[in-house]
Amino acid sequence: MTVFEELLPRPVRVSPTGGTLADPPDPVFVPDASLPPSGFRLTVDSAVRIEAPDAAGEFYGLQALKQLRGPAAFRAVDLPGDPLPCGVVEDWPRFGWRGCLLDVARHFMPKYGVLRFLDLMAAHRLNVLHLHLTDDQGWRVEVPEFPRLTEVGAWRAGSWVGRPPDGTPGHDGRPHGGFYTVDDLREIVAYAAERHITVVPEIDVPGHSQAAIAAYPWLGVTGRPLAVLTRWGVNDNVLAMTDEVVDFYRRVLTHVADIFPSEVICVGGDEVPTTQWTADPASVARAEALGLSSVDELNGWFVGEMATHLATLGRRALAWDEALSPLLPEDTVIGAWHTGVDTGGHDVVLCPEEHVYLDHRQSDHPDEPIPVGYLRTLANVYAYEPLPSALGAQAQVWSEHLDSPRRVDYAAFPRLAAFAEVVWSGPGGSYAEFEQRLTRHHLPRLDALGVEYRPLAGPHPWQTRPGAPGRPR
Repeated sequence: MTVFEELLPRPVRVSPTGGTLADPPDPVFVPDASLPPSGFRLTVDSAVRIEAPDAAGEFYGLQALKQLRGPAAFRAVDLPGDPLPCGVVEDWPRFGWRGCLLDVARHFMPKYGVLRFLDLMAAHRLNVLHLHLTDDQGWRVEVPEFPRLTEVGAWRAGSWVGRPPDGTPGHDGRPHGGFYTVDDLREIVAYAAERHITVVPEIDVPGHSQAAIAAYPWLGVTGRPLAVLTRWGVNDNVLAMTDEVVDFYRRVLTHVADIFPSEVICVGGDEVPTTQWTADPASVARAEALGLSSVDELNGWFVGEMATHLATLGRRALAWDEALSPLLPEDTVIGAWHTGVDTGGHDVVLCPEEHVYLDHRQSDHPDEPIPVGYLRTLANVYAYEPLPSALGAQAQVWSEHLDSPRRVDYAAFPRLAAFAEVVWSGPGGSYAEFEQRLTRHHLPRLDALGVEYRPLAGPHPWQTRPGAPGRPR
Protein backbone atom coordinates (compact mmCIF):
# COMPACT_ATOMS: atom_id res chain seq x y z
CA MET A 1 0.00 0.00 0.00
CA THR A 2 1.42 3.39 -1.00
CA VAL A 3 1.42 6.36 1.33
CA PHE A 4 -1.34 7.96 -0.76
CA GLU A 5 -3.51 4.86 -0.43
CA GLU A 6 -3.03 4.93 3.34
CA LEU A 7 -3.88 8.61 3.71
CA LEU A 8 -6.73 9.13 1.23
CA PRO A 9 -10.17 7.56 0.70
CA ARG A 10 -9.39 5.19 -2.18
CA PRO A 11 -8.31 7.76 -4.79
CA VAL A 12 -8.96 6.85 -8.40
CA ARG A 13 -5.36 7.19 -9.53
CA VAL A 14 -2.18 7.61 -7.54
CA SER A 15 1.36 7.98 -8.82
CA PRO A 16 3.91 8.20 -6.00
CA THR A 17 7.24 9.64 -7.15
CA GLY A 18 9.19 9.22 -3.92
CA GLY A 19 10.49 11.82 -1.52
CA THR A 20 8.67 14.37 0.58
CA LEU A 21 8.17 18.12 0.69
CA ALA A 22 8.90 19.34 4.22
CA ASP A 23 7.92 22.99 3.87
CA PRO A 24 5.31 23.07 1.10
CA PRO A 25 4.38 26.39 -0.52
CA ASP A 26 0.77 27.48 -0.94
CA PRO A 27 -0.98 25.47 -3.65
CA VAL A 28 -1.41 26.84 -7.13
CA PHE A 29 -4.82 26.32 -8.73
CA VAL A 30 -5.03 25.49 -12.43
CA PRO A 31 -8.30 25.08 -14.40
CA ASP A 32 -8.66 21.73 -16.17
CA ALA A 33 -11.96 21.10 -17.92
CA SER A 34 -10.93 17.54 -18.83
CA LEU A 35 -11.56 16.33 -15.28
CA PRO A 36 -15.08 15.23 -14.21
CA PRO A 37 -17.21 17.70 -12.20
CA SER A 38 -15.88 18.17 -8.65
CA GLY A 39 -12.76 16.21 -9.57
CA PHE A 40 -9.16 17.24 -8.99
CA ARG A 41 -5.57 16.38 -9.76
CA LEU A 42 -3.20 17.10 -6.88
CA THR A 43 0.52 17.20 -7.74
CA VAL A 44 3.22 17.49 -5.10
CA ASP A 45 6.83 17.90 -6.29
CA SER A 46 8.89 21.03 -5.78
CA ALA A 47 5.54 22.85 -5.69
CA VAL A 48 1.92 22.01 -4.94
CA ARG A 49 -0.58 22.22 -7.78
CA ILE A 50 -4.33 21.53 -7.78
CA GLU A 51 -5.96 21.16 -11.18
CA ALA A 52 -9.76 21.14 -11.21
CA PRO A 53 -12.69 21.84 -13.54
CA ASP A 54 -14.61 23.88 -10.96
CA ALA A 55 -14.50 25.46 -7.52
CA ALA A 56 -15.78 22.27 -5.86
CA GLY A 57 -12.88 20.32 -7.32
CA GLU A 58 -10.43 22.89 -5.99
CA PHE A 59 -12.01 22.55 -2.55
CA TYR A 60 -11.80 18.75 -2.56
CA GLY A 61 -8.20 18.97 -3.71
CA LEU A 62 -7.52 21.11 -0.65
CA GLN A 63 -9.21 18.51 1.57
CA ALA A 64 -6.92 15.83 0.11
CA LEU A 65 -3.94 18.09 0.77
CA LYS A 66 -5.01 18.42 4.43
CA GLN A 67 -5.25 14.65 4.72
CA LEU A 68 -1.72 14.28 3.37
CA ARG A 69 -0.45 16.79 5.95
CA GLY A 70 -1.67 14.63 8.82
CA PRO A 71 -3.90 15.26 11.88
CA ALA A 72 -2.26 18.61 12.69
CA ALA A 73 -3.91 20.10 9.61
CA PHE A 74 -7.34 19.50 11.17
CA ARG A 75 -6.76 21.48 14.34
CA ALA A 76 -8.18 24.95 14.87
CA VAL A 77 -4.74 26.57 14.80
CA ASP A 78 -1.92 26.11 12.30
CA LEU A 79 0.39 23.49 13.77
CA PRO A 80 3.29 21.90 11.90
CA GLY A 81 2.09 18.97 9.82
CA ASP A 82 3.79 15.91 8.39
CA PRO A 83 6.02 16.32 5.31
CA LEU A 84 3.99 15.97 2.13
CA PRO A 85 4.66 12.84 0.11
CA CYS A 86 5.54 13.66 -3.49
CA GLY A 87 3.42 12.34 -6.30
CA VAL A 88 0.13 12.79 -8.14
CA VAL A 89 -3.42 12.03 -6.97
CA GLU A 90 -6.36 12.18 -9.36
CA ASP A 91 -9.84 11.74 -7.95
CA TRP A 92 -13.50 12.60 -8.41
CA PRO A 93 -16.80 11.69 -6.68
CA ARG A 94 -18.89 8.65 -7.50
CA PHE A 95 -22.24 10.37 -6.81
CA GLY A 96 -23.45 13.95 -7.12
CA TRP A 97 -25.63 13.67 -3.98
CA ARG A 98 -23.51 12.66 -0.98
CA GLY A 99 -25.76 13.62 1.87
CA CYS A 100 -26.48 13.45 5.55
CA LEU A 101 -29.78 14.24 7.25
CA LEU A 102 -29.47 16.03 10.58
CA ASP A 103 -32.64 16.02 12.68
CA VAL A 104 -32.77 19.28 14.65
CA ALA A 105 -36.54 19.00 15.27
CA ARG A 106 -36.58 16.20 17.87
CA HIS A 107 -33.63 17.70 19.72
CA PHE A 108 -32.64 21.25 18.84
CA MET A 109 -28.99 21.70 17.96
CA PRO A 110 -27.74 25.25 18.57
CA LYS A 111 -26.37 27.07 15.55
CA TYR A 112 -22.73 26.54 16.51
CA GLY A 113 -23.38 22.79 16.53
CA VAL A 114 -24.79 22.90 13.00
CA LEU A 115 -21.79 24.92 11.77
CA ARG A 116 -19.45 22.39 13.39
CA PHE A 117 -21.35 19.55 11.74
CA LEU A 118 -20.89 21.26 8.38
CA ASP A 119 -17.14 21.37 9.03
CA LEU A 120 -17.18 17.64 9.70
CA MET A 121 -19.17 16.99 6.53
CA ALA A 122 -16.70 19.06 4.51
CA ALA A 123 -13.76 17.10 5.91
CA HIS A 124 -15.47 13.96 4.55
CA ARG A 125 -16.35 15.49 1.14
CA LEU A 126 -20.09 15.23 1.77
CA ASN A 127 -22.05 17.85 -0.13
CA VAL A 128 -25.73 17.82 0.99
CA LEU A 129 -27.01 18.64 4.47
CA HIS A 130 -30.68 17.61 4.70
CA LEU A 131 -31.87 19.74 7.64
CA HIS A 132 -34.99 18.24 9.24
CA LEU A 133 -36.51 21.42 10.66
CA THR A 134 -40.05 20.45 11.72
CA ASP A 135 -41.76 17.53 13.38
CA ASP A 136 -44.28 16.67 16.10
CA GLN A 137 -41.72 17.56 18.77
CA GLY A 138 -40.59 20.96 17.53
CA TRP A 139 -40.68 23.66 14.85
CA ARG A 140 -37.23 25.18 14.30
CA VAL A 141 -37.51 27.79 11.52
CA GLU A 142 -38.65 31.36 12.16
CA VAL A 143 -41.60 32.39 9.97
CA PRO A 144 -42.37 36.06 10.78
CA GLU A 145 -45.81 35.85 9.16
CA PHE A 146 -46.76 33.06 11.58
CA PRO A 147 -44.96 33.88 14.84
CA ARG A 148 -46.70 31.23 16.95
CA LEU A 149 -44.84 28.52 15.02
CA THR A 150 -41.78 29.40 17.08
CA GLU A 151 -43.42 31.10 20.06
CA VAL A 152 -45.38 27.92 20.78
CA GLY A 153 -44.22 25.21 18.38
CA ALA A 154 -40.52 25.46 19.18
CA TRP A 155 -40.92 24.44 22.83
CA ARG A 156 -42.10 21.32 24.62
CA ALA A 157 -42.61 20.46 28.28
CA GLY A 158 -40.09 17.62 28.29
CA SER A 159 -38.81 14.62 26.41
CA TRP A 160 -39.48 10.92 26.49
CA VAL A 161 -36.36 9.24 27.89
CA GLY A 162 -35.07 6.03 26.37
CA ARG A 163 -37.28 3.45 24.73
CA PRO A 164 -39.42 0.56 25.97
CA PRO A 165 -38.88 -1.35 28.15
CA ASP A 166 -36.16 0.81 29.71
CA GLY A 167 -37.54 4.26 28.97
CA THR A 168 -39.84 6.45 31.05
CA PRO A 169 -43.60 6.13 30.45
CA GLY A 170 -43.93 9.91 30.63
CA HIS A 171 -41.43 12.68 29.94
CA ASP A 172 -38.52 13.96 31.97
CA GLY A 173 -40.09 17.31 32.93
CA ARG A 174 -37.18 19.27 31.45
CA PRO A 175 -38.47 21.90 28.98
CA HIS A 176 -36.70 21.68 25.65
CA GLY A 177 -36.66 23.81 22.55
CA GLY A 178 -35.13 26.46 20.39
CA PHE A 179 -35.28 27.72 16.82
CA TYR A 180 -33.20 29.38 14.14
CA THR A 181 -33.91 32.95 13.14
CA VAL A 182 -34.00 33.88 9.48
CA ASP A 183 -30.51 35.35 9.83
CA ASP A 184 -29.27 32.20 11.58
CA LEU A 185 -30.45 30.11 8.65
CA ARG A 186 -28.97 32.46 6.07
CA GLU A 187 -25.68 32.21 7.95
CA ILE A 188 -25.86 28.40 7.95
CA VAL A 189 -26.59 28.39 4.21
CA ALA A 190 -23.67 30.73 3.46
CA TYR A 191 -21.30 28.81 5.72
CA ALA A 192 -22.28 25.58 3.97
CA ALA A 193 -21.86 27.12 0.51
CA GLU A 194 -18.28 28.10 1.33
CA ARG A 195 -17.70 24.36 1.90
CA HIS A 196 -19.57 23.34 -1.27
CA ILE A 197 -22.44 21.91 0.74
CA THR A 198 -26.07 22.48 -0.25
CA VAL A 199 -28.55 22.77 2.63
CA VAL A 200 -31.85 21.05 1.78
CA PRO A 201 -34.52 22.16 4.30
CA GLU A 202 -37.40 19.90 5.27
CA ILE A 203 -40.87 21.05 6.28
CA ASP A 204 -42.57 17.73 7.08
CA VAL A 205 -46.26 17.45 6.06
CA PRO A 206 -49.02 16.33 6.43
CA GLY A 207 -47.96 14.02 9.28
CA HIS A 208 -45.28 14.78 11.85
CA SER A 209 -47.01 18.14 12.23
CA GLN A 210 -48.16 18.37 15.85
CA ALA A 211 -45.79 21.24 16.72
CA ALA A 212 -47.45 23.35 14.01
CA ILE A 213 -50.92 22.25 15.13
CA ALA A 214 -50.04 23.20 18.71
CA ALA A 215 -49.26 26.70 17.44
CA TYR A 216 -52.37 26.98 15.24
CA PRO A 217 -54.98 24.34 16.22
CA TRP A 218 -57.08 25.04 13.10
CA LEU A 219 -54.34 23.34 11.08
CA GLY A 220 -55.36 19.99 12.60
CA VAL A 221 -58.27 17.75 11.67
CA THR A 222 -59.98 18.04 15.04
CA GLY A 223 -59.28 21.73 15.65
CA ARG A 224 -58.63 20.95 19.31
CA PRO A 225 -55.72 22.53 21.20
CA LEU A 226 -52.71 20.26 21.47
CA ALA A 227 -49.36 20.48 23.18
CA VAL A 228 -46.09 20.00 21.34
CA LEU A 229 -45.48 16.26 21.51
CA THR A 230 -43.11 14.97 24.20
CA ARG A 231 -42.91 11.31 23.10
CA TRP A 232 -41.45 9.70 19.99
CA GLY A 233 -43.03 7.54 17.31
CA VAL A 234 -45.78 7.83 14.72
CA ASN A 235 -48.58 10.18 15.75
CA ASP A 236 -52.24 10.24 14.66
CA ASN A 237 -52.53 14.04 14.69
CA VAL A 238 -52.26 15.13 11.05
CA LEU A 239 -53.09 18.23 9.05
CA ALA A 240 -56.62 19.05 7.89
CA MET A 241 -57.12 18.79 4.14
CA THR A 242 -58.60 22.26 3.67
CA ASP A 243 -57.80 25.07 1.28
CA GLU A 244 -56.80 27.21 4.26
CA VAL A 245 -54.17 24.68 5.37
CA VAL A 246 -52.85 24.29 1.82
CA ASP A 247 -52.52 28.07 1.56
CA PHE A 248 -50.78 28.27 4.95
CA TYR A 249 -48.10 25.81 3.91
CA ARG A 250 -47.69 27.41 0.50
CA ARG A 251 -46.83 30.63 2.28
CA VAL A 252 -44.45 28.83 4.64
CA LEU A 253 -42.67 27.19 1.70
CA THR A 254 -42.41 30.50 -0.14
CA HIS A 255 -40.66 31.88 2.93
CA VAL A 256 -38.39 28.83 3.20
CA ALA A 257 -37.47 29.07 -0.48
CA ASP A 258 -36.47 32.69 0.08
CA ILE A 259 -33.97 31.59 2.74
CA PHE A 260 -32.62 28.43 1.12
CA PRO A 261 -31.32 28.66 -2.47
CA SER A 262 -31.26 24.86 -2.82
CA GLU A 263 -32.89 23.57 -5.98
CA VAL A 264 -34.52 20.86 -3.83
CA ILE A 265 -36.76 21.39 -0.79
CA CYS A 266 -38.15 18.44 1.19
CA VAL A 267 -41.86 18.31 2.03
CA GLY A 268 -41.89 15.05 3.96
CA GLY A 269 -44.90 12.81 3.36
CA ASP A 270 -43.73 9.95 5.58
CA GLU A 271 -45.56 8.04 8.31
CA VAL A 272 -49.00 9.61 7.81
CA PRO A 273 -51.76 7.73 9.67
CA THR A 274 -55.23 8.06 8.14
CA THR A 275 -57.13 7.43 11.39
CA GLN A 276 -58.36 11.01 11.80
CA TRP A 277 -59.20 11.49 8.11
CA THR A 278 -61.21 8.24 8.08
CA ALA A 279 -63.26 9.37 11.10
CA ASP A 280 -63.73 12.95 9.85
CA PRO A 281 -66.68 13.56 7.48
CA ALA A 282 -65.06 16.69 6.08
CA SER A 283 -61.88 14.80 5.16
CA VAL A 284 -63.89 11.97 3.57
CA ALA A 285 -65.90 14.52 1.59
CA ARG A 286 -62.70 16.27 0.50
CA ALA A 287 -61.26 13.02 -0.83
CA GLU A 288 -64.48 12.36 -2.76
CA ALA A 289 -64.56 15.89 -4.16
CA LEU A 290 -60.98 15.50 -5.38
CA GLY A 291 -61.88 12.26 -7.14
CA LEU A 292 -59.67 10.17 -4.87
CA SER A 293 -60.53 6.54 -4.21
CA SER A 294 -60.20 6.96 -0.44
CA VAL A 295 -58.70 9.16 2.27
CA ASP A 296 -55.53 7.06 1.93
CA GLU A 297 -54.71 9.11 -1.16
CA LEU A 298 -54.92 12.46 0.64
CA ASN A 299 -51.26 12.26 1.62
CA GLY A 300 -50.14 12.05 -2.00
CA TRP A 301 -52.55 14.82 -2.97
CA PHE A 302 -51.36 17.20 -0.26
CA VAL A 303 -47.67 16.55 -0.92
CA GLY A 304 -48.40 16.98 -4.62
CA GLU A 305 -49.93 20.41 -3.91
CA MET A 306 -46.76 21.42 -2.05
CA ALA A 307 -44.54 20.08 -4.83
CA THR A 308 -46.54 21.94 -7.47
CA HIS A 309 -46.19 25.15 -5.50
CA LEU A 310 -42.43 24.68 -5.22
CA ALA A 311 -42.33 24.27 -9.00
CA THR A 312 -43.85 27.74 -9.36
CA LEU A 313 -40.89 29.00 -7.32
CA GLY A 314 -38.41 27.28 -9.61
CA ARG A 315 -37.68 24.47 -7.13
CA ARG A 316 -38.04 20.69 -6.99
CA ALA A 317 -39.69 18.83 -4.14
CA LEU A 318 -38.13 15.94 -2.28
CA ALA A 319 -40.66 13.57 -0.68
CA TRP A 320 -40.27 10.38 1.31
CA ASP A 321 -41.35 7.25 -0.53
CA GLU A 322 -44.74 6.89 1.26
CA ALA A 323 -45.87 9.99 -0.64
CA LEU A 324 -45.44 8.34 -4.06
CA SER A 325 -48.54 9.09 -6.08
CA PRO A 326 -49.56 9.85 -9.66
CA LEU A 327 -50.36 13.31 -8.29
CA LEU A 328 -46.68 14.12 -7.69
CA PRO A 329 -44.96 16.24 -10.34
CA GLU A 330 -42.60 14.15 -12.46
CA ASP A 331 -39.54 16.07 -11.27
CA THR A 332 -40.19 15.28 -7.59
CA VAL A 333 -37.18 13.57 -6.01
CA ILE A 334 -38.00 10.52 -3.87
CA GLY A 335 -36.12 9.85 -0.65
CA ALA A 336 -36.24 6.04 -0.57
CA TRP A 337 -35.94 4.87 3.03
CA HIS A 338 -37.70 1.57 2.34
CA THR A 339 -35.65 -0.95 0.36
CA GLY A 340 -37.05 -2.17 -2.93
CA VAL A 341 -39.69 0.54 -3.35
CA ASP A 342 -40.74 1.23 -6.95
CA THR A 343 -40.11 4.96 -7.40
CA GLY A 344 -42.09 5.09 -10.63
CA GLY A 345 -39.39 6.73 -12.73
CA HIS A 346 -38.70 9.56 -10.28
CA ASP A 347 -35.15 10.57 -9.49
CA VAL A 348 -34.20 8.93 -6.21
CA VAL A 349 -31.89 9.54 -3.28
CA LEU A 350 -31.21 6.32 -1.41
CA CYS A 351 -31.75 6.59 2.37
CA PRO A 352 -32.35 2.97 3.44
CA GLU A 353 -33.20 2.52 7.10
CA GLU A 354 -31.59 -0.90 7.36
CA HIS A 355 -28.25 0.38 6.07
CA VAL A 356 -27.61 4.06 6.82
CA TYR A 357 -29.71 5.18 9.82
CA LEU A 358 -26.87 6.24 12.08
CA ASP A 359 -29.02 6.62 15.20
CA HIS A 360 -29.39 2.83 15.19
CA ARG A 361 -27.32 0.74 17.57
CA GLN A 362 -23.74 -0.15 16.75
CA SER A 363 -23.56 -3.41 18.73
CA ASP A 364 -25.78 -5.65 20.82
CA HIS A 365 -23.58 -5.18 23.88
CA PRO A 366 -25.49 -3.86 26.93
CA ASP A 367 -23.09 -0.90 27.09
CA GLU A 368 -24.75 0.71 24.08
CA PRO A 369 -26.48 3.90 25.30
CA ILE A 370 -29.96 3.29 23.83
CA PRO A 371 -30.17 0.19 21.63
CA VAL A 372 -32.60 1.35 18.95
CA GLY A 373 -33.30 0.08 15.46
CA TYR A 374 -31.29 -2.30 13.34
CA LEU A 375 -27.85 -3.42 14.44
CA ARG A 376 -25.50 -1.72 12.00
CA THR A 377 -21.79 -1.89 12.65
CA LEU A 378 -19.07 0.13 11.01
CA ALA A 379 -18.42 -2.85 8.72
CA ASN A 380 -22.11 -2.99 7.77
CA VAL A 381 -22.12 0.67 6.73
CA TYR A 382 -18.92 0.25 4.72
CA ALA A 383 -20.48 -2.72 2.91
CA TYR A 384 -23.51 -0.70 1.75
CA GLU A 385 -23.69 -0.59 -2.05
CA PRO A 386 -25.98 2.14 -3.50
CA LEU A 387 -27.65 1.60 -6.85
CA PRO A 388 -25.59 3.41 -9.48
CA SER A 389 -28.74 4.79 -11.15
CA ALA A 390 -29.63 6.93 -8.10
CA LEU A 391 -28.77 10.61 -7.74
CA GLY A 392 -26.81 9.47 -4.72
CA ALA A 393 -27.29 8.36 -1.16
CA GLN A 394 -27.81 9.92 2.23
CA ALA A 395 -27.12 8.83 5.79
CA GLN A 396 -29.71 9.79 8.44
CA VAL A 397 -28.97 11.12 11.93
CA TRP A 398 -32.37 11.11 13.63
CA SER A 399 -32.16 12.69 17.06
CA GLU A 400 -34.89 11.23 19.28
CA HIS A 401 -32.14 9.75 21.46
CA LEU A 402 -29.36 12.19 20.56
CA ASP A 403 -29.84 15.18 22.85
CA SER A 404 -26.42 16.84 22.46
CA PRO A 405 -23.59 17.24 19.92
CA ARG A 406 -21.62 14.69 21.98
CA ARG A 407 -24.32 12.07 21.43
CA VAL A 408 -24.48 12.98 17.73
CA ASP A 409 -20.70 12.46 17.51
CA TYR A 410 -21.05 9.03 19.10
CA ALA A 411 -23.83 7.90 16.77
CA ALA A 412 -22.42 9.36 13.57
CA PHE A 413 -18.70 8.66 13.78
CA PRO A 414 -16.82 6.78 12.54
CA ARG A 415 -19.76 5.26 10.61
CA LEU A 416 -20.28 8.51 8.69
CA ALA A 417 -16.64 8.30 7.58
CA ALA A 418 -17.38 4.84 6.16
CA PHE A 419 -20.52 6.10 4.41
CA ALA A 420 -18.62 9.09 2.99
CA GLU A 421 -16.11 6.78 1.36
CA VAL A 422 -18.89 4.61 -0.08
CA VAL A 423 -20.54 7.55 -1.86
CA TRP A 424 -17.26 9.19 -2.93
CA SER A 425 -15.22 6.21 -4.10
CA GLY A 426 -16.05 3.41 -6.49
CA PRO A 427 -17.36 0.02 -5.33
CA GLY A 428 -15.26 -2.89 -4.19
CA GLY A 429 -13.32 -1.52 -1.23
CA SER A 430 -11.81 -3.86 1.33
CA TYR A 431 -13.12 -3.34 4.85
CA ALA A 432 -9.90 -4.66 6.36
CA GLU A 433 -7.93 -2.10 4.39
CA PHE A 434 -10.42 0.65 5.32
CA GLU A 435 -10.19 -0.21 9.02
CA GLN A 436 -6.40 -0.08 8.82
CA ARG A 437 -6.49 3.40 7.27
CA LEU A 438 -9.15 4.49 9.72
CA THR A 439 -7.18 3.38 12.77
CA ARG A 440 -3.79 4.66 11.67
CA HIS A 441 -4.77 7.93 10.07
CA HIS A 442 -8.41 8.97 10.20
CA LEU A 443 -9.28 8.49 13.86
CA PRO A 444 -6.33 10.75 14.78
CA ARG A 445 -7.87 13.35 12.46
CA LEU A 446 -11.19 13.02 14.27
CA ASP A 447 -9.32 13.40 17.56
CA ALA A 448 -7.75 16.60 16.24
CA LEU A 449 -11.21 17.85 15.23
CA GLY A 450 -12.54 17.12 18.74
CA VAL A 451 -15.01 14.46 17.59
CA GLU A 452 -16.15 12.18 20.43
CA TYR A 453 -16.66 9.17 18.19
CA ARG A 454 -17.43 5.64 19.29
CA PRO A 455 -14.13 3.78 19.73
CA LEU A 456 -13.85 0.65 17.60
CA ALA A 457 -13.59 -1.50 20.74
CA GLY A 458 -16.80 -0.07 22.25
CA PRO A 459 -17.99 2.97 24.18
CA HIS A 460 -15.95 5.00 26.63
CA PRO A 461 -17.46 4.75 30.14
CA TRP A 462 -19.22 8.11 29.78
CA GLN A 463 -20.83 6.93 26.53
CA THR A 464 -22.52 3.86 28.01
CA ARG A 465 -26.13 3.64 29.11
CA PRO A 466 -26.99 4.45 32.75
CA GLY A 467 -26.38 1.47 34.99
CA ALA A 468 -24.39 -0.42 32.35
CA PRO A 469 -21.11 -2.15 33.25
CA GLY A 470 -18.39 0.41 33.73
CA ARG A 471 -20.79 3.24 34.48
CA PRO A 472 -22.08 4.20 37.94
CA ARG A 473 -25.80 4.16 38.47
